[in-house]
Amino acid sequence: MLLGSVEAGGTKFVCAVGNEDYQILDSTKFPTTTPKETLGRTIKYFKKFRGLQAMSIASFGPIELRHNSPKYGYITDTPKKGWSNVNFLGIMKKYFKFPIYWTTDVNGSAYGEYIMAGLFHHPVKCLAYYTIGTGVGVGEVVNGKFLGDLGHPEMGHVRVKRHPDDLNFKGICPYHGDCLEGLVAGPTFEARLGKKGPDVPLSNHVWDIMAYYVAQAAIQTTLALRPEVIVFGGGVVSEPFLRKVRHQFKILLNGYVDVGNLRNYIRMPAVENNGSATVGNFALALEESRK
Repeated sequence: MLLGSVEAGGTKFVCAVGNEDYQILDSTKFPTTTPKETLGRTIKYFKKFRGLQAMSIASFGPIELRHNSPKYGYITDTPKKGWSNVNFLGIMKKYFKFPIYWTTDVNGSAYGEYIMAGLFHHPVKCLAYYTIGTGVGVGEVVNGKFLGDLGHPEMGHVRVKRHPDDLNFKGICPYHGDCLEGLVAGPTFEARLGKKGPDVPLSNHVWDIMAYYVAQAAIQTTLALRPEVIVFGGGVVSEPFLRKVRHQFKILLNGYVDVGNLRNYIRMPAVENNGSATVGNFALALEESRK
């Protein structure tokens, strides 16, 4: 069975075709420009594969997930210029008549990690996935289902206690200023230091400040959801950075609840190169085809 995956990010789109064993058979990626151009390239790519039987789209947001909403399938009030109120799913359904699953980019990644845990490690019942890149998003899977009813969780915009060495930084979130995303997303490096994250050595104190905020987010997730694992992916995240996060997490949590081995509890994605959403999309598309 041929399955389609669209990982629609605010910076780039990753489109792939695979099978029910979650193997990638073909893929492409291109920058996220205007809706017309970007969705046009997406449609053109998948039209090449006449045997496609289902697809899943994991999109940046906010998006409308409620089936009873007239805007189901839309990207809604996103800060991404030109993409507000775009009927993403509706446009795709004009060209493809097979089943299409619709969810957030981080939900797709969370589901991919959930599937991989069952295949190669040990099955988990509750998993949280954070992506820290251009923005910050969180997906949660509990017993194979995503959390959220009125909409998808927006835990990338939670409030965190400010680091004493970072009080003068106002944050970059256009809605909240110094929420989690406004303090740790990739563009904060340029806002703070005038240089991009890859050009900032891990010895720079900014990384310690960001680890302090990310650790707080992990504690909030720990105490609210009690997941078995918290996965961190995205362009900002590396294993050396997560070591700093674990250190701050241990200090701030202060042994209040048991989470086991911190290296297993707070970890990098099992899927390399931030490819978790593609695996998740294949699995979600397969499930959608069977409904």
